[in-house]
Amino acid sequence: MDLVHRFTPKVEKILNQNPFDLDKSLLKICKLLKTNIIHFDWVGFYFTNSKKTHLELKSFYGTPTEHKKIPFGKGVCGQVAISNKKLIVPDVKLQKNYISCNVNVKSEIVIPILLDQENIGQIDVDSNSINPFTKNDVELLEFICNKIALKIKTLKYGLD
Repeated sequence: MDLVHRFTPKVEKILNQNPFDLDKSLLKICKLLKTNIIHFDWVGFYFTNSKKTHLELKSFYGTPTEHKKIPFGKGVCGQVAISNKKLIVPDVKLQKNYISCNVNVKSEIVIPILLDQENIGQIDVDSNSINPFTKNDVELLEFICNKIALKIKTLKYGLD
């Protein structure tokens, strides 16, 4: 069974809780991913600030980080904020524009959360292994980002 099918019921249950609390739901998703996927050593969500100049850490599960705000263009997350495209870094030592959150991190994947083609945030996953991310990991993270964007759109416009 692929990861998307394995995690769909759990993610949908988290995002359909009533009453809905975005912060709690994001934290539950972070915890779900980190505790169930062995090479996900840190999972967090960053969201774009209102002026669209930097990202702000909303929720995470893993080792605390000092990087609560990341300027657009800085590091892997900041690059994704500008490009609106996923970025997979198999070995962070080879990445020139990299912000180290933890000395143990060896690789990173960042997937944007797009709402009506606008980058409103992203999921950031760090691994303490070199090149661990698979196609299934990417598909799962993209699925989660799409579900979060849809939930935020529903809340924003009052759609069911």
